[in-house]
Amino acid sequence: MPASYAHVLRLPHARTTFAAALLGRLSYGIVPLSVMLAVTRTSGSYTVAGAVMALFSATSVFLSPARAALIDRHGPRRALVPMTAAYAGLLGLLTAVVWRPGAAAPLVVGAVAGACTPPLGPAMRAVWGRIAPDPELLRRAYSLDAVAEELLFVTGPLLVGLLVALAPPAVGIAAGAALITAGAAGFVLSPVVRSVRPERAGAKEHEGGRGRVLRAVRRPVLAALGVGLALGAVDLLVVAFAEGHGSGGGGAAWPLAALSAGSAVGGLLNGAVSWRTSAGVRLPLLTAGLGLAVLLAGLATGLGTLTAVMAAAGFFVAPALTTAYLFADAAAPADARVRAGAWVNTAVNAGSTAGTAGAGVLAGLLPTGWCLAATGAATLLVAGTVARGATRRGDAPRPVGDGVPVAKTS
Repeated sequence: MPASYAHVLRLPHARTTFAAALLGRLSYGIVPLSVMLAVTRTSGSYTVAGAVMALFSATSVFLSPARAALIDRHGPRRALVPMTAAYAGLLGLLTAVVWRPGAAAPLVVGAVAGACTPPLGPAMRAVWGRIAPDPELLRRAYSLDAVAEELLFVTGPLLVGLLVALAPPAVGIAAGAALITAGAAGFVLSPVVRSVRPERAGAKEHEGGRGRVLRAVRRPVLAALGVGLALGAVDLLVVAFAEGHGSGGGGAAWPLAALSAGSAVGGLLNGAVSWRTSAGVRLPLLTAGLGLAVLLAGLATGLGTLTAVMAAAGFFVAPALTTAYLFADAAAPADARVRAGAWVNTAVNAGSTAGTAGAGVLAGLLPTGWCLAATGAATLLVAGTVARGATRRGDAPRPVGDGVPVAKTS
């Protein structure tokens, strides 16, 4: 009987472990907007709120591989428990600091809280390799994980909107602390997570640890950077397009919603198909598909056309990221699987930040259509680089079964 998403969720401990991880990861969709709104309310300054969010986001994103290294080195239970306790405690402190208007700007608290963010996403993806060791089931598990994570980042801000209608925005920060605590607790108490033991590597293998992991996963990291760059630029350029066509900023909601919907559909279909080609072959093709769709978006003449093209672009997003995570998981050293996923995740966020900044500069110089075309061309260039990397010796893991590499267990 062919594998399906139902098969994945019927695997031992899959539902409970995945549900706990998702509960904790919902915090990531709630906390950033809550912090922004709460700091704006207490300081009365968007500049101060932006500074706090910049520090929170920067430490959270760029220190993610370092936090993931702690999980690889010590195991999820020994690393996640103190990390989550510190993060939740700092969010509680941040809630207290911003509760009343006129409080001092919580720059240091925000930066330290971001530095302690538990990498539940990379940890869950590493655990999927234990829950679903079969390559076909693992690919479906990763696709399900990617689609669910995207839905969390859509649901989170909506929940914040409901919260701030009833209570001060600082309540959202406290809710985020409660969610990450409950989710991480359920995750580390899962029998499959309790069975994970850190792999002991020799001193020679640990030399140049970060460089060693990055060299192993350079292709999926580069592809993720390209996907993030496209998404970051599109978020800004769609707003500029809508305003330029007389729809106002609110008109941007339709193409951006179409992008998310297309990504969800593409992710589910990607997991349902039994691919005969390897992840290393599919990865540059999916990245190129996204780039081509964004390039064609530059030809859009109205909001309806742009919405249709954004749905097509979204169709490649979740499949590209799922394939990048699978590729990184298989290519990484056995003692660095959580770090491998964290590097891919960091690349997406770094690319998104660079894409938004670059699009902001371009939008002030060129028509929006040209900016979209330039973004698509840059993503195609990244896809070409990823494809060229496939010819380098030792750069791709050995494909198994339907072409998806077997995950290593830690």
